[in-house]
Amino acid sequence: MPRIASAKKNMRKSRAAAVRNRAQRSTLRTALKTAKSSEATPEQLKTAASLLDRAARKGLIHKNAAARNKSRLAKKA
Repeated sequence: MPRIASAKKNMRKSRAAAVRNRAQRSTLRTALKTAKSSEATPEQLKTAASLLDRAARKGLIHKNAAARNKSRLAKKA
C-alpha cells in the first residue's frame, strides 16, 4: 500500500478508471457481437460504429483497431 498522498490518489484514480474501462469494453463487445450477428439491423450497426469511434477517441482501443472493426461491419452491411 502506498504511503504518500499522491500515490494513494493515483491508486484511487486508476481503480476508478479500470472499473469504467471494464464497463465500456463490455458494452462495446456486446454491441459488436449483436452487430456481427446475421439478423443485425442498420441501427445496431450504426450504434456499434459509434461505440468504436468513442472507444478509440478515449484510448480504450487503438484507432486502427476501431477502423478495422468498422470496415468489417461495413462490409457485412
